[in-house]
Amino acid sequence: MLSALPVHANRVSGPERSVFHWVNNGVAVPFVIVWPVMQLGNIVVVPVAAAVALATRRVRLAASILIGGALVYELAKVVKRLVVRGRQPALLPGVHIHGTAAQGLGYVSGHAGVVALLLTVAVPYLGRRVRWVVDILAVAVCLARLYVGAHLPLDVVGGAALGAAVGAGMRLVFGRPAPC
Repeated sequence: MLSALPVHANRVSGPERSVFHWVNNGVAVPFVIVWPVMQLGNIVVVPVAAAVALATRRVRLAASILIGGALVYELAKVVKRLVVRGRQPALLPGVHIHGTAAQGLGYVSGHAGVVALLLTVAVPYLGRRVRWVVDILAVAVCLARLYVGAHLPLDVVGGAALGAAVGAGMRLVFGRPAPC
C-alpha cells in the first residue's frame, strides 16, 4: 500500500495536516448527522449486509461480504501493528474531537476498509443510480472519520485501498452476477 510510505509515527506532513484540519475544523455538520453515516463502515454492518444479501438470494454476495469483512478487519489490525501511527491528538495541535475519542493506532482506518469492501463487492449487483448513492456514502464515511478526529487522510486512503483490494479478491473468488 503506497499510502503507508509517507506515514510517520511521530509527525504528519504539511499537505496531510492541511486536509485533515480543513475537514476536522472547517466543516460544520451536526454530529447527530455524521455519526450514523460513519457507522456504515462499522464491522457490525458486515453481517447485516450479508443478511440482506441472503434475504435477496445473493449467496455469493453474502459469502463475499462475510469472508471479505472478516479479512479486512483482521488485515487492518495487522497493518496497524506494521505501520505504527498514533491518533491525531497525539500528533497534531488543534484537533477537534467530535464524539468520543478513538483509541488505539490510526493507520489504517477499519471503517474505510469495511465500506470500501462493501462497495467493491456490491457494485456488480447494483443499478447505475444506486451505485452513485453507494459511492457518495463510501466517501462520506471516510470524510466522517476525519471530521470526528478519528483518522488522518492517509489512514482512510490506506483503509479504503485495503478494503478495495480484499473486495477485488472476493470478486475473483466468488465471481459476479450474470448480466441481465
